[in-house]
Amino acid sequence: MPLRRRPPGAAAVPLTVPAVKLRRPLALVLETLAALAVGLLLALPAAVFWLDRNALRVEQPVLLEIQPGESISHAAYRLAQQGHLRPRQALTAFARLRDAAAVQAGEYRLEPGLQLTELLDKFNRGDVVRYAVTLVEGSRFTDALEQLRAHPAVRVTLPELTPQAVMTALGEPERHPEGALFPSTYHFTRGTSALRVLEMAHTLMQQELAAAWQARAPELEIDTPEQALVLASIIEKETGAAAERRRIAGVLHRRLQRGMPLQVDASVIYGIGAAFDGDIRRRDLRTDTPYNTYTRRGLPPTPICLPGRAALRAAVDPAPGDSLYFVARGDGTHVFSATLREHNRAVRQYQLGGQAAGD
Repeated sequence: MPLRRRPPGAAAVPLTVPAVKLRRPLALVLETLAALAVGLLLALPAAVFWLDRNALRVEQPVLLEIQPGESISHAAYRLAQQGHLRPRQALTAFARLRDAAAVQAGEYRLEPGLQLTELLDKFNRGDVVRYAVTLVEGSRFTDALEQLRAHPAVRVTLPELTPQAVMTALGEPERHPEGALFPSTYHFTRGTSALRVLEMAHTLMQQELAAAWQARAPELEIDTPEQALVLASIIEKETGAAAERRRIAGVLHRRLQRGMPLQVDASVIYGIGAAFDGDIRRRDLRTDTPYNTYTRRGLPPTPICLPGRAALRAAVDPAPGDSLYFVARGDGTHVFSATLREHNRAVRQYQLGGQAAGD
């Protein structure tokens, strides 16, 4: 087809008009996207702020247990299942945002009002719930075992939590268990084994006994740390008054020096064992056992309880004086006497109501 010629004087068609029409929609799209991006950037801090304070929904204290090897994702899934986290991805997103994905195993307490960032801080610090058990001064080894058996956070790993099994596990199978543990408060996390707590108490007793023996006074009537432990256990059972411990230690050392029987009721009671009904009688004082310090001279063969630090220190640092006897007043303190006559008078006054002693 022959080309048509533009008539003379006709205006040329502007070829750039369609291009201008194409650029306007593109510019609008770009401007819109830029505006959205600016809006998102401006809104992001507000969204992060809101999630930090509202994603966790804890209305009362909650315990969350993280097992060894579990991740932040496991924690998020469990919290979401329990209805304490919405949305579930918030926790993992915050962990990536803060580069805080580490979580230490253990049991965590979540309190009302806890924020996501605070929870991540707890995970990173290993701020787990810690439990405690207190071994009381003057209690026995078997009492400690019963406490650990009954503790809900303690895991019993030995087939039988018996004194013999424990001492074998502690590496001293031939040692009598009494006095092997130091009375104190021990802290641990859920799932800690009973043996681990007992190891802590055993180690601390060894350290405390060694420290007391190192600081002992000269010219004592005992020759070994083990004898100091036995004497300390007697002191622990005989008085709870701090001011009297060294005085009672002085009486016991002087009786040992003179070859006198110690005549300690607490030791006799320990020798009676489970048959003791709470009332010590004259026949008990006359019935011979290895722990009867009325029928036998010297120290009993083993400690009779778990002595504390003050009793250990008193055993190796007795107070000077001349008293050889003491009797309980009934108020937690004692009357000390240098002669048997004075002692009998104190016994009549404080134990027999002013009456003479009879058989």
